[in-house]
Amino acid sequence: MQARHRRSRTALLATLTTTTAVTALVAGVLAWPGAERAAAAPAAFAHPGVTVSQGQLDFARAKVAAGAQPWKSAFDQMMASKYADLNRTPKPRATVECGPYSDPNYGCTDEREDAIAAYTDALAWYITRDERYAKKSIALMDAWSGTLKSHTNSNAPLQTGWAGSSWPKAAEIIKYTYSGGWANEGRFRTLLRDVYLAEVINGSHSNGNWELSMMEAAVGISVFLEDRASYDKAMATFRTRTAAYVYLPTDGALPRTVPGQNLDTKAKIVAYWQGQSTFVAGLTQETCRDFTHTGYGISAISHIAETSRIQGQDLYGTDVGERLRQALGFQARYELGEAPPGWLCGGSVTRGLGPVTEVGYNALHTRLGTAMSNTQKLTEQQRPAGSNNLFVAWETLTHAENPS
Repeated sequence: MQARHRRSRTALLATLTTTTAVTALVAGVLAWPGAERAAAAPAAFAHPGVTVSQGQLDFARAKVAAGAQPWKSAFDQMMASKYADLNRTPKPRATVECGPYSDPNYGCTDEREDAIAAYTDALAWYITRDERYAKKSIALMDAWSGTLKSHTNSNAPLQTGWAGSSWPKAAEIIKYTYSGGWANEGRFRTLLRDVYLAEVINGSHSNGNWELSMMEAAVGISVFLEDRASYDKAMATFRTRTAAYVYLPTDGALPRTVPGQNLDTKAKIVAYWQGQSTFVAGLTQETCRDFTHTGYGISAISHIAETSRIQGQDLYGTDVGERLRQALGFQARYELGEAPPGWLCGGSVTRGLGPVTEVGYNALHTRLGTAMSNTQKLTEQQRPAGSNNLFVAWETLTHAENPS
């Protein structure tokens, strides 16, 4: 039934000539069908279960202990970073104010980096069993949970998504693997629910990387809080946005859209896709903006898909996995230096994808056996993948060739 519906939709699109018809098609058909009704939460949440599982942590720990590469060099890179510094002083504030491109920057960098540090320390604890790192992770989380009340200014939703993606990864490892106690865990849970989840759960109509990062935070926080309703809502939004962020030919002549954005004409869609009017598999809504922002979106897709798999719903065999595979391969091709054709972004792309390929590449290549030559070359070339200092950190350590 679905396949017949897709063929008829494509045929219909080819015959449309009026703005009214295009409007009807875009508004009524191209949105993800039924995503808002999807029930995704497991009957019982798996812990630790945000982006990295117990099995994956054990695999990485064993590889580091054996001195195996690339995991040992990735671990050494992490431990030598500022994020693993046991003398780090947290810099919480009651209000974090982030304007466009974090200008003004009142606590934005401090918050994101303290969150990454908490996750870094949690990983360091798990691999070394040196409880100083667990205590440092807890101290960072406690400092912010005892201070932060709100995020303000135009970048508040994105800032909340970025920091809110790292905090639950740290909290999951500490709560479920450290037996030394965490007296203020309840306060941290309240922070995640009231300050972070409340800000991100309803999504964004900005560029796609915003909503994808916000849903990464919402999904991760929902796992830690064991909030099935919020998990389901965030996953439904994620499915809709992913389908509207990465183009596949099965979408038709135009990319899918997100309800409520009013992208009801071809001209509006092309403008939203940075002026790109030729659509091919793996092109993203922000490819022609720059690869850095595109990398944010791809990374969030892979993180959410990985969390979903850990929680029992494997999305890699769905359109999410296919969109991720195509997006990684398409961007990797040009990130590696191939000159873009004239029809792509006017013949010029702005590279800088970032350390964002390990999770998706591992899922699709290591576990599923999918050949991904460009993505493989880029991934191996970038190892060990470090941090983008926003919400991505140490993924060669946690996900390189990890079958768990």
